[in-house]
Order: sequence, then C-alpha cells, then structure tokens
Amino acid sequence: MVIKRDLYLNKLIKRECNGLVKVVTGIRRCGKSYLLFNLYHDYLVEKGIKEDHIIEIALDDIINEELRDPKALYYHIREQLNDKEQYYLFLDEIQYVGDFTDLVNGLSHIRNLDVYVTGSNSKFLSSDILTEFRGRGDEIHVNPLSFSEYFSAYNGSVTMAWKDYYTYGGLPQILMRSDDEMKVEYLTSLLKKVYISDILERNKIRNMEELEELINILASSVGSLTNPTKLANTFHSIKNSKITEKTIKKYLDFLNDAFLTDKAKRYDVKGRKYIETPSKYYFTDVGIRNALLNFRQQEENHIMENIIFNELKIRGFSVDVGVVETYEADNNGKKTQKRLEIDFIATKGNNKYYIQSAFDMPNDAKEKQEKRSLLKVQDSFKKIIVVKDDIKPKRDDYGITTIGIFDFLLNENSLDM
Repeated sequence: MVIKRDLYLNKLIKRECNGLVKVVTGIRRCGKSYLLFNLYHDYLVEKGIKEDHIIEIALDDIINEELRDPKALYYHIREQLNDKEQYYLFLDEIQYVGDFTDLVNGLSHIRNLDVYVTGSNSKFLSSDILTEFRGRGDEIHVNPLSFSEYFSAYNGSVTMAWKDYYTYGGLPQILMRSDDEMKVEYLTSLLKKVYISDILERNKIRNMEELEELINILASSVGSLTNPTKLANTFHSIKNSKITEKTIKKYLDFLNDAFLTDKAKRYDVKGRKYIETPSKYYFTDVGIRNALLNFRQQEENHIMENIIFNELKIRGFSVDVGVVETYEADNNGKKTQKRLEIDFIATKGNNKYYIQSAFDMPNDAKEKQEKRSLLKVQDSFKKIIVVKDDIKPKRDDYGITTIGIFDFLLNENSLDM
C-alpha cells in the first residue's frame, strides 16, 4: 500500500543539500521512517542519485547494534564515501546512539554529505531538537495522516472512511488492520507501551496514575476551556488528590512536548491580545484520544472539532481560540458585556481565517447562533462555518461561507472557496 505524503516530501525536497541536518520529528508511528526510506528515497533515485550514494541505517534494527556506538557509526559512514559526488545519509531512530548530537553535528561538516535523522522516543522530543543540534538543525515535523491522505489509501466510500477516521485516527498502520478489533488492540497497546511510557521515562514521573488521570480528563473534555486551577480542583473534589496546579502545568507541558496533545490559546479579537487562561487542548491523533477512553465517548461533534484543529495545524497555520467582546441589551434594555467565542482563528503570514465548527445547523436559530460571534468581527478576513453535511459551499449576504466537512478536508484550497 502506497500512502502519499506529498506535503512532507516537498518539505524535504526544498531543504535538500541546504547545509543543515534535516531533523524529522513527530509522534511515534506517524510515518517518519516511511517518508525517508521509501518516499524520499524513491524521489532521489528518480532524479538520478545512485543507490550506493544513499546511505540508510535503521538503528533500531538488531543487525545494526554495533553501530549504536558513535565512533563505530562515524567510521562506518566515512568508509562509504568513496568519491566527491553528493551522498545522502538517513539515520533512523538516532536516539539509539549515545551522544548522537556530537556525532550528527560532526557529520554535518562533511561537504558532500546531506544528513537526515529521525527520532521519536523520550530522548528525542519536541523542545530539545534545535537546541541539541546547536543551530544546525532544520526540523520537519510529521503529523499522523490527514483525512485526505487517509482517504487516498482507503478502500471504501468517503463516508465509510470518515467513520473509521474519526474512530481510529490517522496513524498509518491503522490502514493495515483489517477489522475493528485489530485496530483497537493496536491503538491500546501503542498508548500504554509507547506514548505514556515515553513521557514517564523522559520526565522521571513517579506517579503514573496522576498523569493517566489527567490525560483521561483532557480526552473526555476535548475542546473545552480549562486551566491548571480548574484541573486541580477536579482532582481534589473527585479523586481526593493533593496534586498542585504547578504539577498539573508541568504535566500539560509534557503532553504537548511529546506531541500527544496541542494547546490552543485564547485571543481577544478586538483587543488584539492573548488571554493567558483558560485554554483548549486537542489530541494530535483522535484515535489515541478514543483509545484513552476505551472508545466509550464517541461524540462526533467534538471529534470533528479536534480534526478541524489538526487539519489547520497540518496546513501550517497558527491556531488560536477567538474571543469577541460585545455589549448586548437584555429584555429590559440594559446593556451587558458578553464574550462570544470563535472556535478557531487560523493565521499564516498575512492570511487569517475565522472558523466555526458546527456539526449541524438544522434550523434558523442554530444557524444564527453559529454566526453570532462571526458577525461581531469587524474586519475583512474570511469567515467560515464547517458543517458535517455534505453540501455545496455557499456564501451569505454577510460574507460568511458555509462548507461541508469533506470539502474542507479533501480540498487543500478549501479556505478560499
């Protein structure tokens, strides 16, 4: 099965031979190795690079155990550089090598060697990357499959693909599992044996139960506003736990740092400033989110919101939660201040979009409710409502565009339709 990852392949192509170490990051099992060893490898061969000028070493393979010593690996690589032509080096799961940063930084000084590395465990996660490589690293972050990528390799209708995707997520191996039981087993095992274990090991967390409970709370209330204070109160009242706000804040940072969750901060549209707290948390892969809850809470509307957030991030947008302050008169004519929410403000350079996730708008009252906050924004940037219904995009007299979820996810230019 071939899964196209053109977005990331093109990022590698643009960075080819740029003098920096290409550091491919992302949550485990999201397809980093496949991107390098299959898709990018094939691209290089097709453009005329000789096979023996592409050096590929999977360091998690037992056959390469001796190469986990940095000096042994360095000399092994040098021995394969037999001429002055361009060579390409792929080091997969580099964290198996002790002091790998010194090794890779040394390799980056070889003029005819273009270096690419991947890593994903507790020693090789988000915030460390560019620091570890002393300014010589160029990070390419890989996400789980977008719905468009998933559907391109799915054997079935778009509605069947959507149901599977919002249930089991976009880790590529899900497409290789033939039935629901195998998919559930895969995600459950990966969650417990890999993701949580990585976070515990990396951050030397002793109380596994507290961390797991926090993740479960975030999963069951995905897309809801929260903060360390609110979460600490939940622990105190329901679990009779003495966990502090400071500890919860650290745990939240650990989850984001490990690519398991992502944070969306609130932004005051009219005041043009961030509101520090509360924030929203979304899961990088909704299948992992569902596995955390043993697939019990399958609220398609909340999961759709999470998927829209992920899609915007995949497309390279900075994503915030919008807040619009307004004054509205009550039944007695008295004006009171209200804060209306916009699900997402997606920003990239000079481009900005206001986006509402509305699972359905069955009547005029619901439609009016979803448009209410958008109508209070006094600027010319595009305003969009995404609904579950498979409808043709339409634009109302106020300039608000309504599109269906499939159009939004399957058309890379959907925000400009």
